[in-house]
Amino acid sequence: MGAAISLGITRFAYALLLPPMREDLAWSYTLAGAMNTVNALGYLLGALATPLLLRRMAPGAVLVAGAVMATVFMALSGFFTQAVPLLAQRLLAGGASALVFVAGGLLAARLGAQVPGRSGLLLGLYYGGTGWGISLSALLVPAVLAVAPAPHSWTWAWWALAAACALASVALLWPARVLNGLGAALAAPAAAGAAPAAAPPERVRWRALAPALLGYGLFGVGYIGYMTFVVALLREQGRGGGEVTLFYALLGLAVVLSSRIWAGLLDRSRGGEALARLNALLGVATILPALTGAWPVVLASGLLFGGVFLSVVASTTALVRHNLPQALWASGISAFTIVFAAGQIVGPTVVGWIADGPGGLARGLVFSACALWLGALVAWRQRPL
Repeated sequence: MGAAISLGITRFAYALLLPPMREDLAWSYTLAGAMNTVNALGYLLGALATPLLLRRMAPGAVLVAGAVMATVFMALSGFFTQAVPLLAQRLLAGGASALVFVAGGLLAARLGAQVPGRSGLLLGLYYGGTGWGISLSALLVPAVLAVAPAPHSWTWAWWALAAACALASVALLWPARVLNGLGAALAAPAAAGAAPAAAPPERVRWRALAPALLGYGLFGVGYIGYMTFVVALLREQGRGGGEVTLFYALLGLAVVLSSRIWAGLLDRSRGGEALARLNALLGVATILPALTGAWPVVLASGLLFGGVFLSVVASTTALVRHNLPQALWASGISAFTIVFAAGQIVGPTVVGWIADGPGGLARGLVFSACALWLGALVAWRQRPL
């Protein structure tokens, strides 16, 4: 539920709202992309703040607090039609979603340490929760838009999404309380009879992780262009509401299933192999709808994209878990979250700017695919520490 709130709804539901908001409010693609750019900026600020909060609060408390704030900011987005307050709401929602995502990722990594043989699956299940948020949004937003009163029918969709976030936040209360109660055991799991561990280093060796960090930043640049504009591209290609709903719902379900598809790869990959391979596959998925509007190819693109992109996120958490002592996991996950957010700041506005020129959205997705393939080449150079 944490991943469903932080990314599935707070971040990715906007793709479904972009076409009606752009038409109603006469936005350019650059401004439409800027909405997700400021959301990513808020995510970056939240990722920078999360390690400080985690020193003072239990991860479960940070998780719930971020979920509640994300719910409030999503609801507020339905009360404005001017660009500036909408940009502000997207900024604040991005910050709240980072608190949820980083805290939840840390808890998933700690749980994985309890059962090392299933750690890849546990990480995948957490990140795959984003798919539930995507699929719910795909079903909820078009249904609300179809019955909401004019003018500005899209405002009702924001309120419906906020209600979904509220229900998911309530569902987080019990597991967050249980995980906080297990805090001591989760923070320092040790095998029976193991020799005392050496004191962990005080700092992460960032230079040694540079290829993975850069590859992940390029992932942020590339994937967010697809997730921001693919629905708008489908609308431009003449796809109806039912087809868009099917496409986005299947993409979300593929995200959920990805936890089992890639669990073994995440457990085996000690360096950047998983990140590189998944980035390369994602580039293929991204470029397909830019090359053709054929419906079977477009559906294949959504299924492949959904089956891969959150596993890229899980691969970096697995990389941290494989290569850093547990005392540095929070710092490591936050570092990858920061470069991820930085990439997402660049991606939507650049793709929107390209889409406003000749070639339109298709050319923008070509740029996204190239960023992903470059990220794959860079990540391949990452070696185990």
